[in-house]
Amino acid sequence: MEEIKVTRMPLIGDPAPSFKAKTTQGEINFPADYKGKWVILFSHPADFTPVCTTEFMTFASMEQEFKALNTELVGLSVDSLYAHIAWLRKIQELEWKGMKNVEVKFPVIEDITMEVANKYGMIQPGQSNTQAVRAVFIIDPKGIIRTILYYPLSTGRNFDEIKRIIQALQKADQDNVATPADWRPGDDVIVPTAGSCGVAKERMENPGDDVYCLDWFLCFKREN
Repeated sequence: MEEIKVTRMPLIGDPAPSFKAKTTQGEINFPADYKGKWVILFSHPADFTPVCTTEFMTFASMEQEFKALNTELVGLSVDSLYAHIAWLRKIQELEWKGMKNVEVKFPVIEDITMEVANKYGMIQPGQSNTQAVRAVFIIDPKGIIRTILYYPLSTGRNFDEIKRIIQALQKADQDNVATPADWRPGDDVIVPTAGSCGVAKERMENPGDDVYCLDWFLCFKREN
């Protein structure tokens, strides 16, 4: 049986692996150039492929929404810079789901050597030895990986969910809370679990005006 070489991908909580690379917007030094900002670093299998085209149109159309969340976009595939440029120019000519004249302004990394893709575990031989899978790394302003999403080659990403994750992470960091299933901005949030019997008893008996508990370990803070 042929041995499959597996590259260890970085994990949630790890510092984002650093690299320098050429992009459609010039050279970047990652993640140093993005200090103080959230970053969505994402890979796609190849230029001029159908699923990737719909994804880039969607990301480009939402770029200002992400910028409003202090979040920058950085794309990657193992294609050349010239292939990237030709593809992004072609995307401007397309129309899909009301999106047209879409200009991709965020940088797209040239990674012909697969150096960056291998650092981030984006090449997975069970899918392809020559194309990156659809990976998404959400990196915080300190350069720490906070979320990792992987999609197979055939499945386009859910961009509303990617945005929701950024909003949930920022809410958790800002208010020291957690977000429940299907949380959206404005929904109630979960307060930290009581760390002692005394705190648990007090919380159940006197949770406070804006806190309500389903049980001692599950308490919510009202947002509205």
